[in-house]
Amino acid sequence: MRYETPSPTRWNARAYDSSFGYVSPVGAPLVDLLDPRPGERVLDLGCGTGVMTAEIAARGAHVLGIDGSHAMIEQAIAHHPGLDFTVGDGHDFTVAQSYDAVFSNAALHWMSRDPDAVIDCVREALRPGGRFVAEMGGAGNCAALTSAMLTAWREHGLREPELPWYFPGPAEYALRLEKGGFTVRLLEHFDRPTPLDECPDGAADWVRLFAGRLLDQVPPATVEPLLRRVNELAAPALRRESGWMADYVRLRFAAERH
Repeated sequence: MRYETPSPTRWNARAYDSSFGYVSPVGAPLVDLLDPRPGERVLDLGCGTGVMTAEIAARGAHVLGIDGSHAMIEQAIAHHPGLDFTVGDGHDFTVAQSYDAVFSNAALHWMSRDPDAVIDCVREALRPGGRFVAEMGGAGNCAALTSAMLTAWREHGLREPELPWYFPGPAEYALRLEKGGFTVRLLEHFDRPTPLDECPDGAADWVRLFAGRLLDQVPPATVEPLLRRVNELAAPALRRESGWMADYVRLRFAAERH
């Protein structure tokens, strides 16, 4: 095990793939860690629009993509008609046959209701010796972004929002995996500052996409002033001459089912 520690949600599937297309490319090295082999059965949990599902399939594996968003699955089917996709909740999904591997990129932190239930479902989906390879937001992920949000909400006299994500530390998640019937083979926790090149409105655009449900609870006349304040608060930490950055921290792991 290696620690590297430096110093149902509303989705817009089209915007996710275009304006926020960086979500999939940064996960590309994760497929190398998975190392899918021809003929293997792989489940892509939280597959989104299927970009990484297709990459795994290109290595010769038989892949099933699962996502909790109907809109995402519709896009995945449209873009990758030869692959298998289905709508499913990471907390309680079941499969008819055992899989050699479960893969997940930038999705587990959305399955925040009961992380142990997600791990249990993954274990049940795997054959003995099967592998669980994933990357998710880790402790400290989006700290400046979420701090700006909470401050802006408070300044506008709004009730503090309940953030929809689960960003665990490495020791915490390793313990969950071990208790859930896995042997952790690799676990890394690292910073990944990510340019928001396609976000002309900076942190406000990030909030619109990734925390849009929270905006639904805000009086309509307050939304734009609130988002302007988020930008003002986040700018000192996240705005560069080259553009806005997201302060991402990732947790990447490979584990094996007992």
